[in-house]
Amino acid sequence: MEVRGNMLERGQDASHAGKSVISCFWQNTRQEIEKVMRFLEKELPEEVLEDVYQHTTFQAMRENPMANYSTIPSFVMDHSVSPFMRKGIVGDWRNHFTVAQDEIFEKEYWRKMEGTDLSFRTQL
Repeated sequence: MEVRGNMLERGQDASHAGKSVISCFWQNTRQEIEKVMRFLEKELPEEVLEDVYQHTTFQAMRENPMANYSTIPSFVMDHSVSPFMRKGIVGDWRNHFTVAQDEIFEKEYWRKMEGTDLSFRTQL
């Protein structure tokens, strides 16, 4: 499942989005895969579920050109500057944003989220 663009700018309200959006937190990959299966109302045999799990580990995706964007030309995405797959740490953005950047982000975030019932976790 892939989501592109800002749903608020496309005119979709939060009540519509809540019917077709699932939030995943990949700390427990196996559990999240099962959550997606329930959301899609699909069942998979155990061996297929295990294959999905193995292919969605961070290491597997980091090494897979179909997931890591390494086949994209460097003039579009220069992996020597920053690889697409970077194992982040929840809340690590605080080490990269200045106070001013955080204030700008927060202001813009709350402006765009005004009037919706969407909520996002920013900490575990």
